[in-house]
Amino acid sequence: MDFSTVNWLAVIVAAVLAWLFGAVWYTGLSEPWLRAAKLDPATMKRSVAPFIISFIAELIMALVMTLVVGTITGGEPNPLAGVIFGFVLWLGFVATTLSVNHRFEGFGWDLTLIDAGHWLGVLIIIGVVTGWFGAPAAPAG
Repeated sequence: MDFSTVNWLAVIVAAVLAWLFGAVWYTGLSEPWLRAAKLDPATMKRSVAPFIISFIAELIMALVMTLVVGTITGGEPNPLAGVIFGFVLWLGFVATTLSVNHRFEGFGWDLTLIDAGHWLGVLIIIGVVTGWFGAPAAPAG
């Protein structure tokens, strides 16, 4: 892997926007998500750890998306390629994984739809941002 092709600013911006999207998504769907996840807010342990882990995960996703889109497009990423690969990666890895895990964990499709919708949004945002920023500028000289 050639990390010199990574636009690190794009990775950071994409992760921040994806994280903010998650905050809005789950704030708006907090009650249905809590019901679907069979959680009682009164007994939940409060911690910042899930938020930190989420951001780190989105940084990693943005880095991997940058590498994948950059490689597939021959070093010329663009927003459309980002959307396409965001969707394909979501469909092939995230939606399938959530579907299997939630069935074995005994959760309903409502939780799968809420969580899968979130991750679809995350991967589309990351794809668009990394595609829009494009490859890093070549060093002068």
